[in-house]
Amino acid sequence: MKTDELIGLLGASFASEPAKSPNMLRRIALTAMAGAAGTLCLALLMSGVRPDLGEGWALVFLLAKLAFAIAVGGLALRYLSRIVRPGGERRVHLGIAALPFVAVMTLAVLSLANAPPAHWGTMLTGHMWLECLISIPVIAVVPFASLMWVVRTIGAPTDLVRTGALVGLASGGVSAMGYAIHCMDDTMPFVAVWYGGTIALCSLTGALLGPRLLRW
Repeated sequence: MKTDELIGLLGASFASEPAKSPNMLRRIALTAMAGAAGTLCLALLMSGVRPDLGEGWALVFLLAKLAFAIAVGGLALRYLSRIVRPGGERRVHLGIAALPFVAVMTLAVLSLANAPPAHWGTMLTGHMWLECLISIPVIAVVPFASLMWVVRTIGAPTDLVRTGALVGLASGGVSAMGYAIHCMDDTMPFVAVWYGGTIALCSLTGALLGPRLLRW
């Protein structure tokens, strides 16, 4: 067998199935947990815990915000563990990762439909929109840096744009979890626009930085 034929055969065999690493998801999950702990500490230092957490609907809305952020972060981490392996990008479906955004947008539309139009502006902007817009991306720097480090260390992604986008998406979800403990704006339109929007901004930032930070 000629050398060129051997190289082609080996390349075809590697391309047919993603490289496997049974510890990949565990190591990424552990890194995300460490990033989440750092994020929570940073969020508490920056903002503290909302004072009315035990009153009325505050706890219900906190759980709703956490559910959205956990769904976003969990799906992103799952797909990130696949895409960091050569060939794993074929098993990544960003449309599924967008399902939490579709769900929260649907709830937001239903909430607006059941409210008087005069209240829509307050429901959308709340009182802390600017703080939310700034805080989630800033807090996301901690998990973003840790996830980028672990992907560079143990991974070998070939689709650097989508890998960076998933790192940003996971980081935004983790950051939103920390910020939710402080946020006192309790409407689904607010969550959809400002939580969803800032997490999407983190993902876009990751997509832009991925080719630079993850280049082999």
